[in-house]
Amino acid sequence: MSNPEPESLSGSMLKSVRRQRLNISRKDLVTTGSLRPGQALPLLVEPRFDGVSLAEWAGRERALIERHLRESGGILFRGFGIDSPAALEAILAAVELPRMHYMEGATPRTELGAQVYTSTEYPPEHSIALHNELNYVMTWPMRVLFCCGVPSETQGETPIADVRKVWRRLSEPVRRAFAERGWMLVRNFGDGLSLKWETTFRTSERAEVEEYCRRSHISYEWKGEGRLRTRQVRPAVRRHPHTGEEVWFNHVAFWHVSSLEPSVREAFLREFAVEDLPYNTYYGDGGVIEDEVVEEIRQAYDAETVAFRWERGDLLLLDNMLVAHGRRPYTGARKVYVAMGEPFSDMRPAGD
Repeated sequence: MSNPEPESLSGSMLKSVRRQRLNISRKDLVTTGSLRPGQALPLLVEPRFDGVSLAEWAGRERALIERHLRESGGILFRGFGIDSPAALEAILAAVELPRMHYMEGATPRTELGAQVYTSTEYPPEHSIALHNELNYVMTWPMRVLFCCGVPSETQGETPIADVRKVWRRLSEPVRRAFAERGWMLVRNFGDGLSLKWETTFRTSERAEVEEYCRRSHISYEWKGEGRLRTRQVRPAVRRHPHTGEEVWFNHVAFWHVSSLEPSVREAFLREFAVEDLPYNTYYGDGGVIEDEVVEEIRQAYDAETVAFRWERGDLLLLDNMLVAHGRRPYTGARKVYVAMGEPFSDMRPAGD
């Protein structure tokens, strides 16, 4: 007996075929794995077939993505061709991510579209230390996304580290000190070495800056000639709102004066008093953080850091409270686009 032609298939057979196709589209369009054996971060997701739309798949599988993010902290989508601001925007729309501006930003960026930005515009010969995005504000993003339009010729990786593990690596005295005292960030605007306050706070009105600072538990003082100094005290360790885990969530090492390159640190301290540095960090009660403590923190980050070479079209999705990111020096025309969203607020200052 010959096989029936497609037009002679019964209704039940057609439903079976359609059901199989639907099952394939939902379950078998992608593969998951790791970049290196035994390395959980990032989870690697790749298309099983040519032409798989990541936007369509991600829009349907948001719950699965969330589960993977809470376990690994970061997902690298490779082979889907997400290599432009428009492609990144399509992903953001598909997963319905509430987007955010860079309020209280500290580095120059260019906005390319609907809250899609260039990665930090910082000289390529310098590295950017690991950090969780905007952990010093009262409302920070739970999600940060990077996509690679053009890989660098050399280096240019975006190293990442699980800050649950960073926190556990710190010695008990250091953990106790920061858990009890929190940390303080001091910023000075208008001296030509950091962003202008107008850029950081997205306004040219002093009254709006003052109101923002009052709402955000930031003390401020105008120093004359348009200069501004701010101080904000925050918890150094927070609890993830969904997993309940403790995470090391601060810019303590990133902005501490001892983290500056020696020649830069020496030049700054010749020019400025410590309290006038563009950025510096302290214990939350204003006490000086010892250089050896900051070195221990840097070593904890280093021990947990993983990195991979960008490929054109890569998309990296991070849980911003679980995973820190940075940037290594590079050569060539590197183009990495960034977006962030899913705002989460904790209006309690340190110690509450």
